[in-house]
Amino acid sequence: MLKKKVTVINASGIHARPASMLVKTAAKYQSEFHIHSHGYRINAKSILGVLTLAAECGAELLLEFNGEDEQEACEAIVRLFEEGFGMMEEDD
Repeated sequence: MLKKKVTVINASGIHARPASMLVKTAAKYQSEFHIHSHGYRINAKSILGVLTLAAECGAELLLEFNGEDEQEACEAIVRLFEEGFGMMEEDD
């Protein structure tokens, strides 16, 4: 099991488009993927689960990966967060 803390940096937070990007990227990997926030643990391969987080800009999330390709999955997902889901210019 691999865990990594991330912060939502895009101004609009995790709304439909970044949630979709997150779920699509996660689906490429066999590993289980969950996000912990405010005492909740959601299946991050579920668009509804991700949207229920209502993660705003500045939210700190704990990502959890478990499986044979967990390292690769973690790197890809963390990259999405670090790049603001490609929406940093739109948020300015």
